[in-house]
Amino acid sequence: MSSRLKIAIAQISPFVGDVAGNVAKIRAARLEAAAKGADLVVFCELVIAGYPPEDLLRKPSFQRACREAVEALARDTVEGPALIVGAPWREGEALYNAAFLLHGGEIRAIRRKVKLPNYGVFDEPRHFTPGPLDIEIVRYKDANLGLMVCEDMWLPGVGERLAERGAEILIAPHGSPFRKTALEERTAAARERTTATRLPLIFVNQFAGQDEVVFEGASFVMDAIGEVVFRAPQFEPGVFITEWEKSANAWACVSDPGATWVAGEEMVYRAVVQSVADYIERNRFPGVVIGLSGGVDSALTAAIAVDALGASRVRCVMMPSRYTARESLEDAEECARRLGVSYETLPIEPAVDAFAIVLAPAFAGTKPDTTEENIQSRIRGVILMALSNKFGSMVLTTGNKSEMSVGYATLYGDMNGGYNPLKDIYKTEVFRLCRWRNANKPAALKGPGGMVIPERIITKAPSAELRANQRDEDSLPPYAVLDAILERLVEKEMSVRDIVAAGFDEATVRRVEHMLYVAEYKRRQAPPGPKVTAVNFGRDRRYPITNGWRDRT
Repeated sequence: MSSRLKIAIAQISPFVGDVAGNVAKIRAARLEAAAKGADLVVFCELVIAGYPPEDLLRKPSFQRACREAVEALARDTVEGPALIVGAPWREGEALYNAAFLLHGGEIRAIRRKVKLPNYGVFDEPRHFTPGPLDIEIVRYKDANLGLMVCEDMWLPGVGERLAERGAEILIAPHGSPFRKTALEERTAAARERTTATRLPLIFVNQFAGQDEVVFEGASFVMDAIGEVVFRAPQFEPGVFITEWEKSANAWACVSDPGATWVAGEEMVYRAVVQSVADYIERNRFPGVVIGLSGGVDSALTAAIAVDALGASRVRCVMMPSRYTARESLEDAEECARRLGVSYETLPIEPAVDAFAIVLAPAFAGTKPDTTEENIQSRIRGVILMALSNKFGSMVLTTGNKSEMSVGYATLYGDMNGGYNPLKDIYKTEVFRLCRWRNANKPAALKGPGGMVIPERIITKAPSAELRANQRDEDSLPPYAVLDAILERLVEKEMSVRDIVAAGFDEATVRRVEHMLYVAEYKRRQAPPGPKVTAVNFGRDRRYPITNGWRDRT
């Protein structure tokens, strides 16, 4: 006779620091799971605190609130499904990243995270003490559960120890951030554990945008031979029931395959939309204001904002100067019309003239240069910030990763704002995302369908329009070349010699490397933006501002 078990994957959106709100979401998910007949409900890593809680973990009051929440949830489980939840857990002088089995009104088991990551966006050794490797299995109903927390799945040791102790199903609550390669990396790591242990594995991830990191869900079940047999959706919260059957002394997931995961441009676009939505909502801004220039970056930013928030919460402003082309005026207005957003024109020429008068004595005897160009950008920044201050909407900046890399942006000008959706997206990908969005409109997005970005915005030569007949390529290598070099310098940390050996001009590579280093001080003052690549500016890449190193090889 076979045994059966229903395990619910609760893919919810915890809010960092909102312990009471997170407990309410856990209770709501448990009620939904109970209605679906679940025996056990599994939540993501540190679900009670939200992830990553960073230095909130240093507050004793926060630690106490998390402990009290675990104890309160345990009392809820006198009847109904059991819970696996995660929270910071203080024991004497040690603080652990822990997961708990709550059942029968009690905390039945505590599992302390053994492997603490200290790379990329993670700095867990700053806060947590590693748990012991000597881990026992958790018995629940007819199943021996091997409970391990996030990084414990990625490295050898914990899973194998649990298998030795008699585990039958591995369960891994996660806080695994989005990046383009995340799906492949997660399934590869899970496959290493299932191959080594010959056990099925449940991977449960959260769904949330948190400052510069995005968690897209995409929880899954992998069988004992390393095949993904069930998928929860990306970019969608929910309670997803997996059905398990034990026969021949082994448990197997017998559920339908579940969701189909998206990839490529759609995956990146949806991640950025999610990050913008959560950043604006959770910081309680009524909406956003964007400088809509008629260029591709601001058009894509506006489309993302509309898809995240709805058109009624997006205000777009064209701020033309004497150098603004007629085509830019037409394209910005048409883009705003297609997106259905508020749109107005506020010319900057009176302010430019006023600055010229004020600075005339100081600039006497000098020729116009980038100083005068940057004044225009800073005037626009002042206008956008004034609208933000007056009406409460947050400014979204529109610079892409190519520009942030080489400093092709004006500090206190077009870098003004509270959040930058394109901060980790290279210019060449900006074009690809525009074309994807014009051809696609997933149902979850709040914006209109169709070609929301006029074709001419995508096809015309990029220009800052701060002087007559200006083009970006007057100051930068072609974006296809620039982005290829930057990817090798930033994501791959390749040497100049190796990049040149790959076919790039040495003088161009050295010039780009120099621009990358000297722009560090600008990036430190830039607003946050969502991580989508392997190495983003901010949490991943932390170079010194004052830096004398240059690659001479």
